[in-house]
Amino acid sequence: MAYVVAMPLASVALDDLTIDDEDSFSHVALYGSLKKLLRRSGHRFLIPADGEVASWDRTVFLNLTYWNADQGADILCDRHLAADVVAHVAWHHAVSTHLAKIVGAAAAKSAAALFFAESIASAFDLYLVGRLLSNAPDSDFVSSQVPIMAEAAEQAGLSRDSFAALMDDVVRDPERAFEDLRALLLDVTMALFQCADATEAQAALESFMGHRFASLLHHFQLSAWVLYARAYGSADPNTEAKRAIRQLDVALRQAPVSLDWLESNWAQ
Repeated sequence: MAYVVAMPLASVALDDLTIDDEDSFSHVALYGSLKKLLRRSGHRFLIPADGEVASWDRTVFLNLTYWNADQGADILCDRHLAADVVAHVAWHHAVSTHLAKIVGAAAAKSAAALFFAESIASAFDLYLVGRLLSNAPDSDFVSSQVPIMAEAAEQAGLSRDSFAALMDDVVRDPERAFEDLRALLLDVTMALFQCADATEAQAALESFMGHRFASLLHHFQLSAWVLYARAYGSADPNTEAKRAIRQLDVALRQAPVSLDWLESNWAQ
């Protein structure tokens, strides 16, 4: 059977894209640093060629199933890119680049390294929620992300009032919220990765239910993290790599403000 490629993909740079909702991020200085970092890196994106538009479900499938840290080419529906995605991609690039310098390219693809990078990129979303709720509450990012988070929290058993109180805490100290969630996401995914079956995984998840952000865990689609790490990540990096990742994690946990540490060391 012959397969016809109806929609080829074209490689484009960040400056070839329209960044949506960027004005809402103007007060977030770190966003500007991350955008500059991504531009300097020469990171490429894949979009449908010839002005075509790919469906959202198709791009999600391709990104979740075939994203490759080496290629680093995220697939987009068209020439538009949300500002929060710029930050997310930039964090992945920053972490993978610096880990490769410290522990080598191969060890930087270990499961621990993958979880470390994604925990930073995903926790930054919550930081942005905290910043934008108080400075740009009508932004597209807040309008799309907060209801999704609220739904995940409600399904986890958190009441609407309790979710509102949780968001108030995030607004009061978004930097602390970032670090608390980053550490939680890393700890949970590392624990799940070691589980042999559903019974062990259930016990692992239950052990984290006392954390203030436990109700948001399923919002971050941790199953995709674990499955990707099992498929593409090396389970046992060398001792030096394990030690380096552990030391970086400790450095963030002990830093007065972990985002300041990341910005000064990796995002400049």
